Amino acid sequence: MIVVRQMMSEDVAAACQILNEIIEIGGTTANELPFSKALFVQKYLDGSDKICCHVALDDRGEVAGFQWLGVNENLPQDCADIATFARQHPVLKGTGRALFRETVKMAGAMGYTTLNATIRADNAPGLSYYGKMGFQDFAIAYGVPLRDGTPIDRISKRFELRKDAAC
Repeated sequence: MIVVRQMMSEDVAAACQILNEIIEIGGTTANELPFSKALFVQKYLDGSDKICCHVALDDRGEVAGFQWLGVNENLPQDCADIATFARQHPVLKGTGRALFRETVKMAGAMGYTTLNATIRADNAPGLSYYGKMGFQDFAIAYGVPLRDGTPIDRISKRFELRKDAAC
């Protein structure tokens, strides 16, 4: 059973480690530099653009992943950005789906009508995940350079919240 709740300060070390391992593996996040715990807190726990951030806990109570929802000034006011990160070792099947259920409830309750995910075009697992959650392709930013100058397209996918999503 996967328990999902709001991220708390005691989750930061494990969640930061999950994100940094994903960054180290490469190819599945736009983040290219590892996060210190302080920077992680600033972005995912206390950030002024944060709407909510949930963690998924495995049966031992350890963080198996997290999902952040935030405001983006480049999006319409009723549209929120979403980012999802799941533990790579050991994988906990269903983490992303469990997180998404809670995020959708929270977003709907707060009046958001659309979620936006922007994914690197070379991130096949991320594109697949958001597709399985019901996101539809919306736009492409072509040739966004990585730190080393390598151009990688970014695909924005949108999810329309149902009126009953907040229940």
